[in-house]
Order: sequence, then C-alpha cells, then structure tokens
Amino acid sequence: MTTDPMTAQEFSPRQNAVLEQALKLLVEGGDKALTTSGLARAANCSKESLYKWFGDRDGLLAAMITFQQSKVRTFERTGERLSVEQLKEHLDVFAHDLLDVLAGDVSLALNRLAVGQSSRDGSKLGTLLLERGRRQIDRRAKALLETGRRSGLLRIDDVEEAYRMFYGLIVSDLHVRMLLGEAPEKDFAPRARKAVTAFLTLYGVQK
Repeated sequence: MTTDPMTAQEFSPRQNAVLEQALKLLVEGGDKALTTSGLARAANCSKESLYKWFGDRDGLLAAMITFQQSKVRTFERTGERLSVEQLKEHLDVFAHDLLDVLAGDVSLALNRLAVGQSSRDGSKLGTLLLERGRRQIDRRAKALLETGRRSGLLRIDDVEEAYRMFYGLIVSDLHVRMLLGEAPEKDFAPRARKAVTAFLTLYGVQK
C-alpha cells in the first residue's frame, strides 16, 4: 500500500538529502539502480526509515517528483497584491526555474523512464509525473496569474488558457528536443525574459 506522500514543505533536511541521493541514483543508474537496499546504502540510512518516510516504491517516486517540482518557485501568498515590477519578477523566476528543472538530468531521466514504461501494465510513473509534478507546478503558476489579475495587472478571462499560453511561450518544443538528446542552452535567462515580455504584451495592463 502506498502512503500519501508529503508535500515538499514537510520534508525534513534529512529526507531532502535522501531524495537528492535517490534522484542521483536514478540519473546515474536508471530504474534498476533505484532499489530500497541501494538507496539505504547510498544515503546511509536504514530501509526501515525509507519505508516509514515514503512507504513503498511508488511512494518514494512520488516523493522524488514532489521534491523535484518544488524547485520551480512561484508566488503563493493569497490575498496579497502585486506591483508591476513584482509581477514581472515572479513571472521571470517561474520561467527561469521551469526551464532549469526541465533541462536538468533528473527531469530528463524521469520523463524518459516514464515514456519507456508507458506501455507496461501497472506502470504508474507517468501518472505520478502528471499528478505530483506537472499539475502541482501548473496549480501554483495559475495562482500567480490569478494574483496578477486580482491586482489589476493582467487582463485575463480564462486563467487556464492564459497559463497554457505562458507555458508555451516559455518551453515551446524545447523539452521534446532535449528528451531526444539535444543539448540544452547554457543560459536560460534570455529565453525566460523573452517569454515574460511576450506574455505581458498579450495579457498585461499598462500602469
């Protein structure tokens, strides 16, 4: 039985270190390297601790994905208003973090593994990536756009549609190309700024 994974904010520093080690094992050795015994040795902890913290293998994978997606920062203080400059800054941080995470070895390894397992009966990695990864990032980013709308800075009728546009401006087909082996850009700052500028041109309210 899989335990309900904690949110990234609930992970202790020790658990974060274990999850970093688990991600490292996955990147370096693939799916077969990510075993309870192997992780316990690599992270210098007991298998009992791993089961207590994360449950079974699916619980561990869910925790790894939750930990990874938490690296994409967004503004989440409900009810607080933003200035134009604050909104631009938060959008830029989100865009840059998203590109950094998607281009990282961990994200590429997880996505390639999920694609490779997609035809297997009982494989849950793709579902976990969607539910614990992409949808959590989407939820937080849409909350940022909603805050921008409430602050009178964005002209948005449909937050979902606006977010899909923003995501497309940031990522385009870059993630697919990287999954196929293309080397990522060395500096994502120009791409992030360009995406934010284009998004604000489409949806921004001049102040």
